[in-house]
This record gives sequence, C-alpha cells and structure tokens, in this order.
Amino acid sequence: MSGGDADAAGPLLLGVRHHGPGSARAVRAALEEARPGVVLIEGPPEADPLIPLAAEEDMRPPVALLAHAVDEPGRSAFWPLAGFSPEWVAIRWALEHGVPARFIDLPAAHTLAREEDEGHAPAAAAAAAAAGEGAVPEPRVRTDPLGALAEAAGYDDAERWWEDVVEHRGVGKGDPVAPFTALEEAMTALRAECGDGGDERDLVREAHMRLRIRAAQREFGDGVAVVCGAWHVPALRRGNPLAADRALLKGLPKVRTDMTWVPWTHRRLSRASGYGAGIDSPGWYRHLFDAPDRPVERWLTKVAGLLRAEDRMVSSAHVIEAVRLAETLAAVRGRPLAGLSETTDAVRAVMCDGSDVPLALVRDRLVVGDVLGEVPAAAPAVPLQRDLARIQRRLRLKPEAAERELELDLRKDTDAERSRLLHRLRLLGVGWGAPAVSRGSTGTFRESWRLRWEPELSVRVAEAGVWGTTVHTAATAKAETDAVTARGLDGVTGLAEHCLLAGLTGALPTVMRVLADRAALDTDVGHLARALPALVRSLRYGDVRGTDTAALAEVAAGLAGRICVGLPPACAGLDADAAEEMRDHVDAVHGAVGLLDDASAPGHGTLRARWQTVLRTLTARDTVPGVVRGRSVRLLLDGGALARDEAARLMGLALSRGTPPADAAAWVEGFVGGASDGGLLLVHDERLLALVDAWLTGVPAEAFTEVLPLVRRTFSAYGPGVRRTVGELVRRGPGARAAVTGTGRVAPGFAPGPDTARADAVLPVLRLLLGGPGEEDERASTGPAGEAG
Repeated sequence: MSGGDADAAGPLLLGVRHHGPGSARAVRAALEEARPGVVLIEGPPEADPLIPLAAEEDMRPPVALLAHAVDEPGRSAFWPLAGFSPEWVAIRWALEHGVPARFIDLPAAHTLAREEDEGHAPAAAAAAAAAGEGAVPEPRVRTDPLGALAEAAGYDDAERWWEDVVEHRGVGKGDPVAPFTALEEAMTALRAECGDGGDERDLVREAHMRLRIRAAQREFGDGVAVVCGAWHVPALRRGNPLAADRALLKGLPKVRTDMTWVPWTHRRLSRASGYGAGIDSPGWYRHLFDAPDRPVERWLTKVAGLLRAEDRMVSSAHVIEAVRLAETLAAVRGRPLAGLSETTDAVRAVMCDGSDVPLALVRDRLVVGDVLGEVPAAAPAVPLQRDLARIQRRLRLKPEAAERELELDLRKDTDAERSRLLHRLRLLGVGWGAPAVSRGSTGTFRESWRLRWEPELSVRVAEAGVWGTTVHTAATAKAETDAVTARGLDGVTGLAEHCLLAGLTGALPTVMRVLADRAALDTDVGHLARALPALVRSLRYGDVRGTDTAALAEVAAGLAGRICVGLPPACAGLDADAAEEMRDHVDAVHGAVGLLDDASAPGHGTLRARWQTVLRTLTARDTVPGVVRGRSVRLLLDGGALARDEAARLMGLALSRGTPPADAAAWVEGFVGGASDGGLLLVHDERLLALVDAWLTGVPAEAFTEVLPLVRRTFSAYGPGVRRTVGELVRRGPGARAAVTGTGRVAPGFAPGPDTARADAVLPVLRLLLGGPGEEDERASTGPAGEAG
C-alpha cells in the first residue's frame, strides 16, 4: 500500500460482494493460503468486543450487528451477516485459528449522526487542501459497480453476470487470490472510468479504513488481510496522504451508541443494510454455499419435497426431467452452470404444469426463505429485552420468522399470560402479534393471534426501554402517558380496553380518571357513540379475566344515558353521508346497550327500556333521515318491542306515494340493508316483501335511476340463497311464500306439512347440547296422568 508509513507490499485486499457465497468460499481459501496475523473486516469498530460471541454455540446466522443511539434508540442501523457472507466466514476463520479480527469501517457513532448535521463539505475542502488541490470536488453519485461490469460483459442482468463469473466458479487448486486480483482490476478500471467516483460518504469511509489498515500494519507488519466490498479495494490499494485522510474525518458529527447482536432473517437480507447492499435470493445463495456438489440436482430435489408437502404430485421422474431441462437451458444461454433463472423455468414447466401459483410458493419458502437466526444469551441487551426473552422462554413463545397462528383459551393460565404479553407489547409498539379472527368459538374467552418476528422489532424493544426495565412496568408507564396525550374520547376508551386486555391494573386508575373527565366535557353524540362499544367490550373482557371493572361500568352507564338524551336532536338535518355514519352509531350503541346490565342506570328505569324509547322517537320524526328511521324500526322489531303489524304500517307510510323515492329507498336500506339477515325478513314476511315490491314497481321512470344504486347496494349484501329465494317469491307473486315454504299450496319437492316424528328424533340431542332435562328426568317429574307431581 502506497503512502504513509505502510509497507510497500501492502496488505492482502480481498474485495467481495456482501452476502455472496462465491466470495465467501474464495475468502476462506485465500485466508487458508495466506495465514495472516490479523483480519480486518468492513464493519463498525464499536463491534470489536462482540466478535468473540460469533464462536458461541448458540450463535446461528443470519444475525446482524445492531447499533442504536443511546439517547434516541429509534435511530439505528444494521449490519446483517448470513452464513454465506464473506465477512462472517472471515470472522469464523479468525476465531477458529486464534487470529485477531477487527472492524475498520466508519464508526457507527458517525453513521447514526443526523444527516443534516453532517459537515462533509468542510472536511472535503480540508482534504483537498492537504492534497495540494485547488478546488473542492463536487459530490458524486455512487455507481452500481455490478451493473456497470455486467453491461460491459454484454449481460442485461447484473445478478446473472455475478453468478456466472463468481458464484458458479468453484474454488480449485490454482491461486486462491486470483479471483480477487481480477475483480480488483475490474473495479480499478470502473472507478477510473467514473472519475474514481463515489459519494461523499464513500470517501470518508475509505479514509477511515486506510487509517485502521495503517495502524494494523504498524502492529502486525505484512500479515494483514482486509475483507471489504470490492468497490473500495482500488481506493485502499492506492492510498492517500495521511494528512488528507485525517482531514476528511475531522469534525464529523457523532452520537453515543450501543451495539449488540440481534437475530436476522433471510427475508430481510433482500434489503439494503449497513453495507448498502442486498440480495434477492438468500435461500438460493445459502444453498450454493452449503451444497458440496451437484447444486442443481440438490436444489430441484428440495423443490420437489416442498411441492409434495403441499399435496402436488411430483415424482422422481419430474426431478430428472427438470434437471435435464435446466442444464439444457444453461447450455443454450451460454452459462457455465444452470442458475436460479434456469432452475425456475424448469420447475415451472415440469413440476408446476406452467403455473406461477405453486412457483410463488417455491420462491417464498426456498428462494427467499423464513430462516431466523439466533444469538447467545451473553449478547448485550437492554433490560427490557432481557425481561422479554425470559418471559418468552417461560411461556414457550419462541420468536419465529415464519408467520404462524396462535389460538388462546383465556381460561388457561398460560394462555392468559400469553395474551397479556402480546397486548402489552402492542401497547409498547412492538408488533410481534396481530389479533386475528378466530376460526372456532367467538366467546370472549377465545383469542386468535398471527405471530411473526421481524428483526426491526429489536429496535422497537430498545425504544420501549425508556418506559421501564420490564414489559409490565414499561407498558404501565406508557399507558398512563398515552391516556393524558390521547386525542378524542374514543382514543381514551380504546386505551382503557387495551389496559384490561393487557392486565395493566396499575394504569387503570389514571386512564379512568382521564376517561371520566373527557366524557363529562364531550358533547358530541358521535364521539360518545364511538366510545361506548369499547367500554362495553372492556366490561366483558374484565369479566373473563377476573378484573374489577366497577369504575368502567359507571362511566359506561353515564355515556349510555347521555347518548339517549342527545341522540334524537343529533339525528336531525343530516346529509346522506352523515346519515350513513349515524346509522352505524345507532347499530353500535344498540349492541352495547344489549350487553350492559339493565340496572346500570339506576333511578331512570332500565337502560334497555330507555333505549327503546329513543328508537321509537326516531321512527316517528320526519326530520330524521330515512336510513336512521328504517334501522330504528328494524331494531325494535328484532328486539320484540314492535309488532309485525306495526312494522308493516310504518313501512307502508315510509313507502307511500307522498314520500320522495330517494327517501323511501334510504328507509328500505335502513330496514333491510346493512346486514346479511335483512333478506330473511322479507322471505318470511310476505306483507313486508309485498310492500317493498309494490313501492319499487311504482317508482316513476325519471326517479328510478336515482333510486337504483341504493336499492342495488341494499340487496347485494344478501347471500346468494336469500337473493334467489326473494327473486322466486317476487316472480310467483302474492301467496308464493306458502308454496315455497311448504304451507298452503304444495310446491314440488315440499311435503304438505311438517313431519313431527322426524323432528322429535333430534330432541334428545338438543337437550344434551343445551343442558335441558333428559327423558328420564321428564318421566320422574310427571305423574301417572302426565301432569306435574
């Protein structure tokens, strides 16, 4: 290396592609041949104390070095390493041979400094002055070296060029340094063509690398090996005056940082990282690195195994034919070995019958993969991370890269603790689990989660560490703070619900105090209507979790009472969009009232009776939009508070000729729309169906186009069977319901009446399911004459 006090021979520079298996094999061969006294690796120097952990048995790549600012954990950077990364191979070789390994890239303290605080221009000016140059170089745009070399070689795909030149080249018995020499020559020519281009950050990084190389040469002499990105090799070989390098680094902004190892995933290797590099097919590259021989045959065998596991018929003959096709394609395309594109084409044609659907599964599971690395317990971590790891082990909830579903039964202690942990993490912003719709019971004692651990969650855990040293204390502190800063009443009610789900009883007093204050001051009925369902759900959750919710019940009863008072005037004078929103509020409040205790509003009658009075008021006011009036009638009818004759009378009034068609259509939508069971009401009540039919056929032609979209939206919510039955009833005309349902006139396929003997056969099973008295109980409780004893 020229310049400075370095020896003329210079260090052994091994230019690599980050995450390249061919580079990794070549690095291992070159180190075995050279046997250097120290190995210098591109990476943040603050991680030097963490290098010995790479030899631990519990350390399994892919992993990453995580650096984050001490005062702002969200400001972070990763340096990922896979088992086939040249840097990882170099670290492992050094540890296995007792050789020191050190990182030489720009410190993470500078990398994490705010971009707007970076003062590179003054540093560049100082470096130019120290080098005797008269002008400050203009900032350059970083060239894509692989893309440029691939284009020069006549390739339109940089990945394919790299595979042909490096990845598919076996390490033979020749000079192991030869591939690095050739790559260095190519990069030197490319940088010369680009004016030795590189962005300002590259110039600073290379200056720091040169300083670290000089220091290593002073300590170890000629026995220095450097593993770095191939783009940087010409700059490190050429050297630079020592004063110029120091000037480039002078005055760089810095922040206090912490570093540790964290698990990484193959899926995340496809993203740009601390190296500014990523790969599209980490699973394929891992296979190339691990396969001792015949990589194509072994790969297609893996693909066949995956497809068989997914119940696709793939035989050994398919594998043989796929191998032949892949090799033929490689020969036709002039490639030294069948690559990913050839094997993919062969799999599509032979194993997938030309379909891309199973091929997407191959790409997701094998080409990319869901491999998640592991780090030893000795790795540095914030206290919150250690507490989380301890809880994960105790609850047997292992973080996994692949998405999986978790069904919890909250009546079991372990499942209840798992639920609380996942809810606490969500409150802290650590989205390890997302609630999912349960495929089984819909009771409050069941919960379904969809779990997937992403590497970025390690940063979220570090950020959450400011709230406390354990998951419980951190979640409690954050909930109390969020209660004060939450926007809107529904935000606070949602937080109260979250606290109950997470078992944060310590935060509930603060949250409830804020909730009571906000509820007392908020006069918007819409806000109150949005807040009430969350409170009622919280009462149910507290029930199944054994939480004291007396204060919550009192606030919920107060909200319900204020809604009953304020809802009728709030429904007057609404436009179409506001009316739709109010209809949703009425539905939500109706469901919440049905779950509340009737005694929740003492002194004012039962809450349910008060709510029914409000609904009756809404049905009778002409100023209330039709969609709200229609929904109020429907809710009263479903609740048994309104007779069918009265519902038919109200519908008749709403669909009379004096009502504008648009208002009548809105009433119909409110009455039979917005729910899948609305059509069943028309199927089983011929009067209501006849009223709707007569109104719709009587709509004037000039108004029909205005009404049609609303009516179509109403009936489109019904299931196919309901729509078909309604259409059949309308086609047959009055009296058709009796023919369809089997009463009155008998239609083909229907009996003249119900078969009571067949119906009685299911009674024992129903008694068993519903917990009613059995036949022996009935006989014991009746006298000889069949009367009660």
